[in-house]
Formats: sequence, structure tokens, C-alpha cells
Amino acid sequence: MNKLEVIMYHYVRDLKNSRFPNIKGLDIRLFKEQLEYLKRNYTFVDIKAVLEAFYEGKRLPDNAVLLTFDDGYSDHYTNVFPILANEGISGVFAMPGKIIREQKMLDVNKIHYILASTPIEYAKILLIEKLEKCRKMGLDIEPTEELYDRYAKSNRFDSADTIFVKRILQNAICEEARNLIADEMFRELVSDNEKAFVSELYLNMDQIRLMKKYNMHFALHGYEHYWFDSLSENQFKADIGKALDVFDGIIDGNAWTFCYPYGAHQQSLLDYCKSINCVAGFTVEPKIADLDVIDPLLIPRYDTNDYPPKSEVPKSRQ
Repeated sequence: MNKLEVIMYHYVRDLKNSRFPNIKGLDIRLFKEQLEYLKRNYTFVDIKAVLEAFYEGKRLPDNAVLLTFDDGYSDHYTNVFPILANEGISGVFAMPGKIIREQKMLDVNKIHYILASTPIEYAKILLIEKLEKCRKMGLDIEPTEELYDRYAKSNRFDSADTIFVKRILQNAICEEARNLIADEMFRELVSDNEKAFVSELYLNMDQIRLMKKYNMHFALHGYEHYWFDSLSENQFKADIGKALDVFDGIIDGNAWTFCYPYGAHQQSLLDYCKSINCVAGFTVEPKIADLDVIDPLLIPRYDTNDYPPKSEVPKSRQ
């Protein structure tokens, strides 16, 4: 058997002493403890070894594990990178291109900080008020009751109300309304200085280049951080093209990898990615990857909270 466990991380920081202690991430202390647990029980591999196993028939070591880090947070440079470099561990880092090119905050992160800054009960009330405001502006939005019945479904990480707020602001209503509501809620609940927030939150290109120099691998994460299962072929081709252009020289256009935002994908997306030299793709399906069986563009990933020690602020996937 040629098996691999892939672990997905997002925020990794000193949560208790941060400005947003309720952000759903992994405390740096627990990250260090988790690495010690993994060192005792697993063998770290890099993306090169994984690709050689897929395409050259090489075997991975027993209990192989690969670490991945999504969204391009400055946490990954200040907190994660020094530890990995010191341990000789190569991680996979995936960052949307829009952050670099436009210096704008992603809606997914606005949602994270909205939820970390206010009780979910109030966030839900405010969201419902914003939905009604958008309807009065003439935007086509289904009745709130119908939206709630459809999307308010709890999962292993979040309550039904939290999922409702997330899905509405992620992909359940039109993009114009989503952007308007997320912008307003972020300004009212979190910060009215988005530019300063962006410079604090995300990696910059100088940091990315240094990490790459020390054997950290960078994967595509789209341009806008869309749900790729809901895009038309023209839309996902345009998004991928823009992302590859932003990271030209960082991501190898002849053999690149993809961490699908939210794990969302569709067969036409996979076919297109293969046709333009994508050699590996990562989902968020929590299971062990049997490299002798699976499609290399459908590599499953566990969440950090599937391994001890678990976060004291349990995180959601997105």
C-alpha cells in the first residue's frame, strides 16, 4: 500500500493574546505539541515525494504525512515557517491571487472576523436586516425563511446559525449582495480600515519568495477564493488563469498543484486542470489517501482537529 495522510491548517497563532481570541484557529502552543505528536507517530514527506509516488511508482514511507496551509495568512510566515524550517519539514501553502494583486481582503476572511467579533445571535440578526436592505435595493434574493431552511445545517464544526451566516455570505445569494453585506458587516463589527487589516493579515510576495527558497511549496488556491463547483467553465478558466499569472515564478506552470477553496470541485474543472499541467489537487474529504487508487487531483485532507491536541477554539474548514 502507498498511503498518505494530509493535514490542513488555516490560522496558527497565539490566540489568547491576539486581538481576536475567538477566531477559529489553532493556538501556536498546540501546533508545536501537534508537531511533536506527528514526529513520534508519522514520517513527514514533501510534495516532491508525493508526486514521485503518483507518477514514478515510488513508495512513500510508512505513516507518511504531508502538512498543508490554506489562505496565505501572515501566521504562516511568522509562526509556522520558522518551526518547519528548523525541523526540516516542507509544507504546502496555498493563497488566493487577489490578495497579492489587489490588496483586498477576501470575503471568506471577512466572515471569519465577523463571527469572531460578535455573538452568532447578533450576527444572524444583522445579516437578516442586510438581506432585507438588499431586497429593497432591487436585488433578487429568496425569502429569508427559505434560505434558512436550506442552509442552516450544523456540521461537526459549526452550529446551524453559524453555517447559515457563512453560506449566505459565501455562495448562497448573488455575488453583488454578498459583497455588499460582507463589506458593511465587516466595517460595522470589525474594522473600517480594510487596507491596514490586509497588510496585517496576509503574506506578501517577499515573504513568499523567502519561504520558497527554504523548500516551502506553493499551490494554487484560485484568484477570488470561489466555490469552484458553482462556476461555469468560462468562469473557472478565467479565475485559474489570473491566479497562475499572479504567482508566475512562484508556482511552476509546467507542474502545479491546487488546493480547492472549500474543497469544492467539479469534473470539468479537474479535466481542465489536467490539460494545463496541474499534477495534484487537494480536497477537504477527511480520509487517508491511497495513492495506488485515487486520482492525484482528488487527494483528501484531514483537519488539524482530527489529530491531538485539538484546538481550544475548534475551527471550521472555512
